[in-house]
Amino acid sequence: MANLNIKNKQERTYEAIVVGSGISGAWAAKELCDLGVKTLMIERGRNVEHIKDYPTTNMLPYEFKHRNQVPEDIKNENPVVSKCYAFREDAMHFFVKDKEHPYVQEKPFDWIRGYQVGGKSLLWARHVQRWSQYDFDGPARDGFAVEWPISYDELAPWYSHVEKFAGVSGNKDGLPHLPDGEFLPAFGLNVVEKHLQESLKQNYGNDRHMIAARMAHINGSPEKFADQGRALCQSRNLCQRGCPFGGYFSSNSSTIPWALRTGNLTMRPNAVVHSVIYDEEKGRATGVRIIDAETKEMEEFYAPVIFLNAAALNTNLILLNSQSNRFPQGLGNDNGLLGKYIAFHNYRARVNGEYEGLSEYTTSGGRPVGGYFPRFRNVFKQETDFLRGYAAGFSSGRSASANTDALGMELKNNLLNPDRYGPWYVSSHMMGETIPKESNYVALDPELTDPFGIPQLRVSVDYDENDEKMTQDYIEQMSEMFEKAGFTNIRTEDDHRAPGLDIHEMGGVRMGKDPKTSLLNKHHQLHTVPNVYVTDGASMTSTSTQNPSLTYMAFAVRAAHHAVKESKK
Repeated sequence: MANLNIKNKQERTYEAIVVGSGISGAWAAKELCDLGVKTLMIERGRNVEHIKDYPTTNMLPYEFKHRNQVPEDIKNENPVVSKCYAFREDAMHFFVKDKEHPYVQEKPFDWIRGYQVGGKSLLWARHVQRWSQYDFDGPARDGFAVEWPISYDELAPWYSHVEKFAGVSGNKDGLPHLPDGEFLPAFGLNVVEKHLQESLKQNYGNDRHMIAARMAHINGSPEKFADQGRALCQSRNLCQRGCPFGGYFSSNSSTIPWALRTGNLTMRPNAVVHSVIYDEEKGRATGVRIIDAETKEMEEFYAPVIFLNAAALNTNLILLNSQSNRFPQGLGNDNGLLGKYIAFHNYRARVNGEYEGLSEYTTSGGRPVGGYFPRFRNVFKQETDFLRGYAAGFSSGRSASANTDALGMELKNNLLNPDRYGPWYVSSHMMGETIPKESNYVALDPELTDPFGIPQLRVSVDYDENDEKMTQDYIEQMSEMFEKAGFTNIRTEDDHRAPGLDIHEMGGVRMGKDPKTSLLNKHHQLHTVPNVYVTDGASMTSTSTQNPSLTYMAFAVRAAHHAVKESKK
């Protein structure tokens, strides 16, 4: 029997384990496999294969039973996830329902999750902006978090590595606080967006900019992506269904199939990670415990290198639940900071309006992109009574209608060729940087467990006075920019949404230079357990204003190469 047990353990032993198959986890697995490392990728959700498991991707509007609306009973059963803009009939099968993984909201927090192979990479908004050195310098300059242990120059080549493989459309805008990358041709701005762009130049000089958003969509140069089996973005704007063309980047269409083709990747879906196994004699992690999502049986898998990429809050949960005599408060948690300093992006405010000009133009077809305002507050110096700043999105278009008085073929032709247009609508939303605070934390509930017997996560995250001041400033400044551009009927909104609906939660296992004030070193290794790497949102020391996914991907690639280099020493 001993020999059988040894053999069984050998069959469950790999050279590396990656927990999570979303944007960052799949990148870690892809790089490890490219470097010849036999890798096990563990995913708590079901398997989703590119194209095969996109059941709604080619459905027409009339083919949906509820015309792509969410039935009232499902909304009532899911008061949290149903708030998400993409939770509709065509994509709600890619979201975790409220009862499937319960958690405790000490303060209101809308936790949006996607448990399947590919994770939320099937659902993300696909904006990809680099950080600049100003972002990495922020905490040290402003004193709102611990100092970042890495610089932009260290990360820049890994940003390039990711952009070339994923495919990023954008312009070389030459902004020092939003570095240019390896871009495919940008999707163009429409005439109103160009009008606003010119208005900013006239009224604010070089201080404020609106650019075409940089998006992880293939636009031009399709031959570069043919070996991935991906094609050009078709501008269908149905991305949340899964793209059968692979036009936008996702784990399912890109990094996972690539890793599988190396022959070095083993996938284990339906495996809920319980904890990381720590060997006190060896002083290192040796594997992970999982609970089979279907049988509820516990299994163990082993590897000398472990990457945690379960998404920010779940990575915190796994580490907090990885308790031993050496680490009674959670793996690597000597300083008691694990789970603390959670931050997010503030999406509370919007400014809408209309534009009567340029009435001779309208739009035709679709595109996956609009305009983007890079941060312009407190970039080069402190100039407001709040710390840090905000970026913003911008969109515009015209509503169309047709003459419906006719009948038969004439009515059909009228509907297909609308000839009545309203004024241009213009709309902006904010994305503000929140300040990491010790009072914003996650912790294990001492009594409540989830369906797998794992402690539920208690989430205590909220806004503060800095967020209130920033929100008001965004409303004032965007309203002023709209007025100067000649926009009218300007309406402002602060919806006071709970944190979490931004889906940009970060922190809890932050990087830093000092083991007394951080959990991870500059290579994303736990200070006290260096064979465990964390390269998802949990590792973030601060949030900046840019959409974070590109930075997660670059972190994962950089750390994977470091892990292989270390293993060869």
